[in-house]
Amino acid sequence: MKIKHRVAIVGGGLAGLRAAIAAYDGGVQDVAIISQLPPVRSHSVAAAGGINGSLANHPDGRDDNWEKHAFDTIKGSDYLADQDAAEVLAREAVPVIVETEHWGCPFSRNEDGTIAQRPFGGAGFPRTCYAADKTGHALLHTLYQQVVKRGIKVYTEHLVLTLAVADGRAVGAVVMDIVSGEVGTVEADALLFATGGAGKIYAHSTNNLLNTGLGMAIAYWAGVPLKDMEFIQFHPTGLWGTNILMTEGCRGEGGYLVNNQGERFMARYAPKAMELGPRDIVARSILTEILEGRGFNQGGPGGGYVHLDLRHLGEAKINERLPEVREICKNFAGIDPVYQPIPVQPSQHYTMGGISTDINGATVLKGLYAAGECACVSVHGANRLGGNSLLDTIVFGKLAGQHMARFVAEQPLQGSVDKLLEEKKAEVERRFRELFDNPGTERESALRVELQQNMFHNVGIFRQADTLEAGLAKVRELRERYRNVKVHHTGRIYNMELIRAYELRGMLDVAEAIAAGALARKESRGSHARRDYPERDDQNFLKHTLAFHTPEGVRLDYSPVTITRFQPQARKY
Repeated sequence: MKIKHRVAIVGGGLAGLRAAIAAYDGGVQDVAIISQLPPVRSHSVAAAGGINGSLANHPDGRDDNWEKHAFDTIKGSDYLADQDAAEVLAREAVPVIVETEHWGCPFSRNEDGTIAQRPFGGAGFPRTCYAADKTGHALLHTLYQQVVKRGIKVYTEHLVLTLAVADGRAVGAVVMDIVSGEVGTVEADALLFATGGAGKIYAHSTNNLLNTGLGMAIAYWAGVPLKDMEFIQFHPTGLWGTNILMTEGCRGEGGYLVNNQGERFMARYAPKAMELGPRDIVARSILTEILEGRGFNQGGPGGGYVHLDLRHLGEAKINERLPEVREICKNFAGIDPVYQPIPVQPSQHYTMGGISTDINGATVLKGLYAAGECACVSVHGANRLGGNSLLDTIVFGKLAGQHMARFVAEQPLQGSVDKLLEEKKAEVERRFRELFDNPGTERESALRVELQQNMFHNVGIFRQADTLEAGLAKVRELRERYRNVKVHHTGRIYNMELIRAYELRGMLDVAEAIAAGALARKESRGSHARRDYPERDDQNFLKHTLAFHTPEGVRLDYSPVTITRFQPQARKY
């Protein structure tokens, strides 16, 4: 199998689709998407609540503008976002939303026909555009239609395993056809990773099974730093028992959070914003209620929870605005939120850090780009606001695709890279053989569960030195034990044991970057809440963490945060 295109997009979610469209429209018609799934089943489909843009369509949002959106984003990030990037995100929001509307995205509407907007956490105005509670689904289908319209080639059920780098430039990759197990090569003038987050490194995650962070690991192994990996978002309202996302749209539409005393406890933590505080604060508030005995199911299996109460919204509003939430509750929890409160607990949800890129998605490795959750353009900083992730995928996917088009036009590959690609393919085959022939007794599935539990309990919502040290030591112990992982099924067709074993190596290296970064950051900022360092420390830690891969393990360095117009101040809601 030899795949050759001028631009190769790895990942078929929103960032990948938008980048492919932009590269094609930029004049590179030989664009391909390589994805583990059919694009319309990518994890972007799970983003429910909406996409932010200062359209000012809501009666309470008439004074909104992109500068206020940028400020809310930077304040929400606890001032770790690069402000020039956050300004681009906010400024480009309205044009990209209107563009998707013109492409046919079925947004919910106001009576005057304008795009409807709802309040979301940490925002000064109702600026979250939505399509009921299926916004990611609607956007994904809209962009996929544009990909089909342009005739862009899509390779589904293909997994990229490693990069090929020649003279400091990414020139291709090794890929596996998951269906047949055949290993082949991809040659491209430029590649973009849009491979999603690393949520499955944690237990109790809202992420799908494919969000292992392998794309981040592949770039990391190739010498590209991972930025700000210690900032992991826990969504306040995962459905208890399954951790399926109960969208922030529930609270945006007026849902209450209630403890076992019948209190709307957010009055204690964010008296002005209440349930619409930013996610880091609401998640910590829920966990505090549970830890202090005011949750339900205290000490019971599955952990404690609080109630998300929608009953006062009424059946008509729930059916119109939150139909998927009602359907999920019926199918996965056996309850109907029209009549019963929803049991929820904080769940791992989003990776703020990722492959370090500039505003155009370019990495320090020439020819390699990244966009979406796997990337860190640095617009979310220490805490992402709800509604900004869908926006991130489309804005920076578009900018990256446009930049790639210019790059391949100006700097096409020169000469053959066939020999290098064959050598990289042979390396992967040797690695597979080592996993098949390993005399060890470790199972990848067992190590994966230990890793997930370790990260959730030791590198979770509340952190302190002793648990972080234990968490980091456990990751390194698991990495040693990984040397003894044996893959028992030696067939190649849909060999998920082989794929999971290969992914696990990347998960362990990314987990080490998360834990080491968290241990070194001796302050509390956004989602990184240290009990032993409860205050934000701008003097020593207003800086990005950069994690570099070395044969001995992670090496940390730091880079400055870009401040333009908003000086850091106390973050109150």
